[in-house]
Amino acid sequence: MLVRPSKLGGPIPKFNDYHMWKTFECLDEKTSVGRKKLSTMLGIGEGSTRTILSIIQEQNLISIGKSGISLTAKGAEFKKTMHMDVADVSISDLTIGDKDCAVRVPRMARNVRYGCEERDAAIKSGATGATTLIYSNGKLIFPGSDYPVEPEIESKVRSVFNLKNDDVVIIGTGPTREMAEIGAVMAGLTIMGGFQFNRELKDILSSRSSANEMISLAFAIHDLVGGLPVCAKSRDNLGIRIENGAVIDNAYNGPVLEEVINAGTTIRKIATAGPYKGIRVIVTPIELDNRIIAAIGVVDIRSMAGVNNLIRLRSDENE
Repeated sequence: MLVRPSKLGGPIPKFNDYHMWKTFECLDEKTSVGRKKLSTMLGIGEGSTRTILSIIQEQNLISIGKSGISLTAKGAEFKKTMHMDVADVSISDLTIGDKDCAVRVPRMARNVRYGCEERDAAIKSGATGATTLIYSNGKLIFPGSDYPVEPEIESKVRSVFNLKNDDVVIIGTGPTREMAEIGAVMAGLTIMGGFQFNRELKDILSSRSSANEMISLAFAIHDLVGGLPVCAKSRDNLGIRIENGAVIDNAYNGPVLEEVINAGTTIRKIATAGPYKGIRVIVTPIELDNRIIAAIGVVDIRSMAGVNNLIRLRSDENE
């Protein structure tokens, strides 16, 4: 599969569980923080920040007053359960990105299998990857084995974390320090089980959602259909195209996606234009409040015509 270097790892969603986690890290019981300042600290827009605060407030975890936002007693206790230590590291022998950032997830080794789940969570959040390590019987090991890490690597990890038995260390890596941190934290949240807050569809998607905001849904469908190519876009913005676990295009405007958004119904047809011309696609609309806000589709490359066309497509991209 061809993955354009500029797209490697995919874009970062503007609002995901990392920002929920970061919100708690930025708040405490004693000092209030204004919404505008919090938005700056989170690195997202004030609209997304309001949505996050609304979700958290529904759980009685924060108090919002004239002086700003602060954690309630319940929120402070919840913060403890989701806390991860975060530290900058540089372990080029173990990672593949330009920047590394590590998190320590306390006493969660029992939830780790082989480290693949954490790596996938990091990639889907926009990082280049993540490496999972477990601290057991006084040494750092790779999950699923008793194989220890190199002494130099363990020394670097110990220099930033006070390790305890059954701790998990995840080293996120990416083109920037921010992406590396997001990848590491999202991988850590995967081990913890993530946030269990109820969210409505309107809290996640809208007719103006960007490709970045569609990525989690697109990857979920991509996994669900066994890795077939998936395309998605909102009504008023460019979309995303995914193949074999990687973002191929984050400014996609497929003609069948547009057709479905305008028609408001599922369409099954052979694409007559675009990168999947000649291949059967199935595209369905996403509806909210009786209005089509987006469309998402699967490219059926299992047919012989589709396979041949995809081979031709990739040959064209190689030229």
